[in-house]
Amino acid sequence: MSLSALKGDVQRVVGMKETTRALQKNIAKIIFVAKDADAKITQPILEECEKKNIPYNIVESMQALGKACGIQAGAAVAATIEY
Repeated sequence: MSLSALKGDVQRVVGMKETTRALQKNIAKIIFVAKDADAKITQPILEECEKKNIPYNIVESMQALGKACGIQAGAAVAATIEY
């Protein structure tokens, strides 16, 4: 799954807190993690994905992930969601 899954009219959350919340509420469908993000942020997210069997993708950079989400800042993690 590429970053194009985050573009357009898709429901998504961006950032550690929002992604963690989506995982806890079982509404996260695909998680995107920036390769250059701090492991303190990404490791708990990846562990939760493994526990809940939620697919995740490692992307090249925080800047690329932020851009795909439509924000000017970089993003460590993001997720597509479905209610």
